[in-house]
Amino acid sequence: MIDLVQTLAPSPDLHRVSSDPGVAWSGSASVAIDAPPDDAADNSPDATWSTDAVRTGRCGAVTPRIVRLPDATYRMYYTQILPRAGHPEGALDYGNATTRILSARSEDGWTWTPEPGVRLNAVEGGAGFFRVVVTDVVPMTDGRLRMYYECAPGPQSEPSTIRSAISEDGLTWTVEPGHRFGDSESNFASARITFLDDGRLRLYLLERGTGIISAISDDGLAFEREPGTRIDQSGTYDGTVVFAPEVVILPSGDYAMFYAGYASASRAFILRATSPDGLTWTKADDPVLSPAGRWDGAKCSEMCLCPLREGIDDHPYGMAYEACDGTARDGRGVWRILNAQPAS
Repeated sequence: MIDLVQTLAPSPDLHRVSSDPGVAWSGSASVAIDAPPDDAADNSPDATWSTDAVRTGRCGAVTPRIVRLPDATYRMYYTQILPRAGHPEGALDYGNATTRILSARSEDGWTWTPEPGVRLNAVEGGAGFFRVVVTDVVPMTDGRLRMYYECAPGPQSEPSTIRSAISEDGLTWTVEPGHRFGDSESNFASARITFLDDGRLRLYLLERGTGIISAISDDGLAFEREPGTRIDQSGTYDGTVVFAPEVVILPSGDYAMFYAGYASASRAFILRATSPDGLTWTKADDPVLSPAGRWDGAKCSEMCLCPLREGIDDHPYGMAYEACDGTARDGRGVWRILNAQPAS
């Protein structure tokens, strides 16, 4: 959670919450960002379509990252999945799909309007015609914003790294040279930043096959891996993969992490863990959000929190999360970004 109303400085205050966001949430309340229909005549970044249009899962909208801006409005960065030339299945064959990073604006953190223009495409981001995936957007000390993103220049069997881009206005982005984290052998994704009291930055991210790991940096550019695994792949709800850590600082000073866990290739949950220091984490027994609705019947996955301007049904925090309806083969289907709120 990045809240620029609390501070413009890159500090832990960006992640502090005034109350616990909740241990149980109700999802599928409404569609925040929909997937393009299969036959969309207009696929411009700011296009909108009927919720009832025909979608088979070829296109998708995933990885919401919300920044509350200094004027108390909101910008969501997200990833749109599209078929790549020669691979018409698109998101149904994700490793061979292409993506682009788009954005949307909101007055209340709940209802979203896509913005014109592409924030970052795969070619600009160093991924050729494969995938760039937004993972976080944070402020810098000089007032600019830095976006961290996954650069995947091939199928999921090939290595992917974390890279970055900078912007003066949050709309036009310039890719920075080099990798922020990665190597020539592993697959890294879903990187999120937490600012520490001592001025350093901690990067939480997925190492595929391991779980959620962390790395530390003095400048946000060069990260050194920290020993150990923060969240392993060992539970009832996350035995297949864990990723997408959203870390907030509770009023007690402890950390709470919301993250995505796959129990199997066709079933995903939003889970929670807590920590006194950001390094040693204790998993909650039960999911925060489970697949159950029309649009999230198979998977509740990568998410982010945001403080709501007026509160929706008197809730101070909302959640946007990527969800799969499971309407295609093997538990696949249409990926959309949905809204959720704490269960009453």
